[in-house]
Amino acid sequence: MNEFEQMYREVILDHYKNPRGHGVLEHADAEADGQNPLCGDEVSIYVAFGEDGETIDEVKFSGRGCAISQAATSMLTEMVQGRTATEVASLDKEELLEEIGIPLTPVRLKCAVLGLTTLKIALHKAKGTPLPEGIGDLELN
Repeated sequence: MNEFEQMYREVILDHYKNPRGHGVLEHADAEADGQNPLCGDEVSIYVAFGEDGETIDEVKFSGRGCAISQAATSMLTEMVQGRTATEVASLDKEELLEEIGIPLTPVRLKCAVLGLTTLKIALHKAKGTPLPEGIGDLELN
């Protein structure tokens, strides 16, 4: 493992142990639940929009699962703060994977994008933004 991978692993561990944006928004403007049945990861996403009704003012998540799913969702909450629903709906998973910074197996890839996919479902339900591609492997409400 090289120096950069070690640094990224430490960042992931920090986000897992001290998640950012963890909690529930009682009066969320958008919300969705997602599950990865392959490994049992669960994430619920809650979004509050700013006065313009489009900009993400606050985003929180709750859930349980592996370090990758929970840390990636924590990182995601920081990434999308202040962006519009439309911007986030078109956010490429590669941007999140760059933030994670370490190579992932196909199974771990599904863990890493669970939060992003669930967030996009929440935005679709609230704002009619496009559904993300490849949601067939996940259970969403």
